[in-house]
Amino acid sequence: MGIINVTPDSFSDGGLYLSTQKALAHAKKLIDEGADLLDIGGESTRPGSQSVSIDEELSRVIPVLEALVNTKIPISIDTSKPEIMKQAIASGAQMINDINALQAPGALEIIAQNNHVRVCLMHMQGMPQSMQNNPYYSHVVSEVKTFLQHRINAAIAAGISQDRLIIDPGFGFGKTLTHNLMLLNQLHEFTKLNVPVLVGLSRKSMLGSITGNNVSNRIHESIAAALLAVSKGAKIVRVHDVKASKDALAVYTAMQNCSA
Repeated sequence: MGIINVTPDSFSDGGLYLSTQKALAHAKKLIDEGADLLDIGGESTRPGSQSVSIDEELSRVIPVLEALVNTKIPISIDTSKPEIMKQAIASGAQMINDINALQAPGALEIIAQNNHVRVCLMHMQGMPQSMQNNPYYSHVVSEVKTFLQHRINAAIAAGISQDRLIIDPGFGFGKTLTHNLMLLNQLHEFTKLNVPVLVGLSRKSMLGSITGNNVSNRIHESIAAALLAVSKGAKIVRVHDVKASKDALAVYTAMQNCSA
């Protein structure tokens, strides 16, 4: 999953693709590098970020989405606002990537009414503005897993079939470095929920905490994290560096497919 942030303040590439023209050029680059799907976001959810209005978010993502719906790969919209979901689906989005796991009033119903659309349910403790202030868990893996199971159950009860669901443990969303590492180490636990697991680790601060590299120089640790996630059961990796990730995963896949 290639990332397209049409925002001025995303943690890694804020402002780089704010115009529709620049976002489309970046999308073409990611497609050429081998992205299987694209995730367009019009509101930063980095720690400390502020929410934007519905109109502002729509003005950022819809022109990019409408220009990309005729490409050969699915387009996901990264949003937690039901109003954005509704218009994005009407404009051709095939997936909704929701950090709030369809908890906003009306979100479940919108996805249920559009049975061709998939959705990713993510775990987050708190809200982006304050989620990293003092995250705490007694047992992070079991607590995140229980939350995601409850959201799967809620989605199914609302009429969303299980084969349309994806889950994301939410690395960096209300978690310390230790929490994140425990989730990565036990990622296989989430595959037991019987829906695909999506992981977003690319360039995140947890990786910088380990290596000391700044956000513009985290490609090596991002590739390592993607490989580790796939080795532990992730089916989708959300990345900034598509070609590097594809090349590394090609080697891993070749090894896995080699008969003894």
